[in-house]
Formats: sequence, C-alpha cells, structure tokens
Amino acid sequence: MELHTLKPAPGSTKKRRRVGRGPGSGLGKTSGKGHKGQLSRSGASRKPGREGGQMPLHRRLPKFGFTNIFKKQFQIINVSDLAKCKDKEITPETLRAAGLIKKLDIPVKVLGNGTLEGAFTVKAGAFSKSAISKIEAAGGKAEVV
Repeated sequence: MELHTLKPAPGSTKKRRRVGRGPGSGLGKTSGKGHKGQLSRSGASRKPGREGGQMPLHRRLPKFGFTNIFKKQFQIINVSDLAKCKDKEITPETLRAAGLIKKLDIPVKVLGNGTLEGAFTVKAGAFSKSAISKIEAAGGKAEVV
C-alpha cells in the first residue's frame, strides 16, 4: 500500500448532487424545487416553529395557572381506617403492613373522616385538626414525625 493507491472504503462516499445542469441530469431547469411557491425562490428558508396557516403550537397551548414543583405530597388516611391496624402504636410501617399506604418515603396525613374506637398512639407526617381531636377524644395521642 502506498499513498497514491489509497481509496476510501466502498460506500463511504457519495457523488455530490449537481443541480441546474440541464434536463439530462434529472435536476435541471427548476433544480428540484418545483414551480413557484415560497421554497422555490432564492434564499428561501422557513423559521423554526413555522406551521404555514395552521395555528402554531405555542399559541394552541394553554397559558394560565402553574404547577408548584415544591408542593408537599401526602398519602391520605382517614381516622376510620386506623381501626384496621392491630397495634396500639400506629406508624407508617404498620400502615404499610395493613395495606393502607403504598410507600414509606412519602409522608402520611391523617384526616378526620369517620369515628375511632379505642386509644391509639398515631405517628404520621401531618394531621388535620378534626383528626387530632377525634384521636385524643378516644384516649389516644397524635404525634407528628
């Protein structure tokens, strides 16, 4: 192998398309641009996002409201659900074992819907005022973890 015998690998290079070089080339006269119209002109280009006469995407999308990315997510439990746990001390682990919540990494909030029979010590991420009053009325204790 010598410098004057080097060639590119087969199929790695293509011949350049030469437009506007007569009818025999297949790309003569209008050079593959068709007749008239926006893109047939010299220097023709469209801006990104241009959609012809169609309403552009940035005008079709709603532009009101917003999503708070710092919002705290809670798993919701009602006071009436606490009776399904057998233990006297209710933690997120016992709620998970009873099948009332799915994940341990998302905090639990106890709401005051329903009635509570028996005194429980409930440990959760947050409580509603009515939930605290119902737990304490039943002789239990609500602790924020």
